[in-house]
Amino acid sequence: MKAFSYERASSPADAAASAARTPGARFIAGGTNLLDLMKLEIETPQHLIDVNGLELDKIEEAPAGGLRIGALVRNTDLAADSRVRGDYALLSRALLAGASGQLRNKATTAGNLLQRTRCPYFYDTNQACNKRLPGSGCAALGGVSRQLAVVGTSDACIASHPSDMAVAMRALDATVETVRADGSTRSIPMADFHLLPGTTPHRETALDKGELITAVTLPKPLGGTHVYRKVRDRASYAFALVSVGAVIQRDGSGRVAVGGVAPKPWRSDEADAELQQGARAVADRLFAGARPTAQNEFKLLLTRRTLAAVLVEAKE
Repeated sequence: MKAFSYERASSPADAAASAARTPGARFIAGGTNLLDLMKLEIETPQHLIDVNGLELDKIEEAPAGGLRIGALVRNTDLAADSRVRGDYALLSRALLAGASGQLRNKATTAGNLLQRTRCPYFYDTNQACNKRLPGSGCAALGGVSRQLAVVGTSDACIASHPSDMAVAMRALDATVETVRADGSTRSIPMADFHLLPGTTPHRETALDKGELITAVTLPKPLGGTHVYRKVRDRASYAFALVSVGAVIQRDGSGRVAVGGVAPKPWRSDEADAELQQGARAVADRLFAGARPTAQNEFKLLLTRRTLAAVLVEAKE
């Protein structure tokens, strides 16, 4: 691990300002992803800003209804909150499907959204990876791609996003609240928060330099049946080959987001509009323009079958 300097932030605005003015600065809270990447020297921050003391660990009622979830709320506490379990069961189920109990005890809401891909070529510093080293190429394009994305990709990157929680947040139309280096704040819809790779796969979110996530806000409860189904190579401690998060109403309408298939949680209004027509129609819309490899083309059929199982479960 490379040497680094360290500070404890005194306020969100101070943390953002420090990150903006200090070369190579990164925020750290739970560190469940960042510390691993530092040990492998994939991430080599020169300065760490500890935000654990900023009192952003509350789950509160939002003024317009819904919930405001502090950036430092641990995944275990969020999944166990009675309001989340009752009104946003999709989120609770997605969190419990991810990682181990020990990791959920440390991992934060903001950190979960910001976790980086588990593409094996990103983790292997001997391989070309445009996320890790912009302009070096993408070894995954001609390599082992079974776990990687089939839609939303580019010629520069086919990595998939690993978060279960983010899939639920996308289906629930969450909003990410931030503070910038100048002290100003803004709200970013989850639909716009994660970026597609295009020609700049190293830019993974809409955050500016030094911008700090302070909370994630959920709108008023949607009602309906909440289902999260994750398909993986082993029953626990594995990232999704395909995951489906859905909120289905009595009339069969609703919304669906998919994980494991794209560089960001994948959802489309056109696919949601087809829910009453069945899984095949939804999958056709979700995967319009898909560019799978020979090794991961199976994800198209697997998603359709998983979605069909979700719709049956919702009806029952």
